[in-house]
Amino acid sequence: MTLTVLVPDDFGVQALSQVDGVRPVRYTAGEPLPADGLDAEVLVPRFLAGTDPRDVFAQLPNLKLVQLLSAGAENFVGRVPDGVLLSTCRGAHGGSTAEWAIGALIAIYRDFFVFDRARAEGRWDYHLTDTLQDKEVLVVGAGDLGEQLRRRLEPFDATATLVGRTARDGVHGVDELPELLPRFDAVVVFTPMTEETRHLVDAKFLAAMKDGAILVNGARGPVVDTGALLAELTSGRLRAALDVTDPEPLPADHPLWTAPGLFLTPHVAGSCTGHTRRAYAVVASEIARYVGGERPRNLVHGTY
Repeated sequence: MTLTVLVPDDFGVQALSQVDGVRPVRYTAGEPLPADGLDAEVLVPRFLAGTDPRDVFAQLPNLKLVQLLSAGAENFVGRVPDGVLLSTCRGAHGGSTAEWAIGALIAIYRDFFVFDRARAEGRWDYHLTDTLQDKEVLVVGAGDLGEQLRRRLEPFDATATLVGRTARDGVHGVDELPELLPRFDAVVVFTPMTEETRHLVDAKFLAAMKDGAILVNGARGPVVDTGALLAELTSGRLRAALDVTDPEPLPADHPLWTAPGLFLTPHVAGSCTGHTRRAYAVVASEIARYVGGERPRNLVHGTY
């Protein structure tokens, strides 16, 4: 028996053609599904799809599995038909996102932007900078992203302490945040986007952080209360690095553009060379497990 899988690009067709028992069929987002794909049991939505997928689901009576190319599932949770499995691409983008967080921290600590402004002005602005070395970093999110960041921080002689939804060996529970936050030089947020994590980083959370600390958000924009963060940045008490914002994209007149002490990128932490290859390696593995009668490893249970 051959399993039909709808994929959004030629890379997907090539990658899944290597999986025994799979027939990949290419579709184009926004256009009618191809006739030879209407019997598909598996759908791979395009990366970071922001449109409502339920119109597509309605055309697929045999749909059994939605396999994402992204680690985040917030656009699909609650929208997948009853009985249809939802699996993320956890493991594909964690290394790239952790690398972005390291780069953001180094850029802030070593005053790279201060030096670049001086270069543009023709000034030799020699001065002492801070360093990532010996910093204590609290990582809120103890999944693949958190582990990838921990592994990358250690060679810089920085330490990482992980916080998860619940406490376990080597991981603190989210209920411990009020006691943990004042101790750390930087707080990196890598949580999934759910109603539980919406505005997790609010005025109270930020107020608990130590003076001069750096908040790094590589999760989703609404995890942080933008107004509360703006107040802390404007006062100069905290600094921040954001790859995601709320709203997103950021309007041209938004005050975040000119907020002091902010490093800002346009949701590109996972968007780098090889990201499609890495994503489809996970997708192929998950679908191979499904074809073999096993459940995918990255199944979403509840909200994540």
